[in-house]
Amino acid sequence: MTRNLKRLLSDDRGDVPGWVLITIMTAGLVVLMWSIAAPALRGIFEQALNKVAAF
Repeated sequence: MTRNLKRLLSDDRGDVPGWVLITIMTAGLVVLMWSIAAPALRGIFEQALNKVAAF
């Protein structure tokens, strides 16, 4: 009994498929948010540069 318990507690493989899924979903969300926000961020950046260049 204790040998099986020690073996189970020392097993540090983790839930690899779960972590892979979380990583892929996070990357997908970042790409989605970036594609939506990119035009707005580009416009804000260009406005800021134009204001600085006007001085």
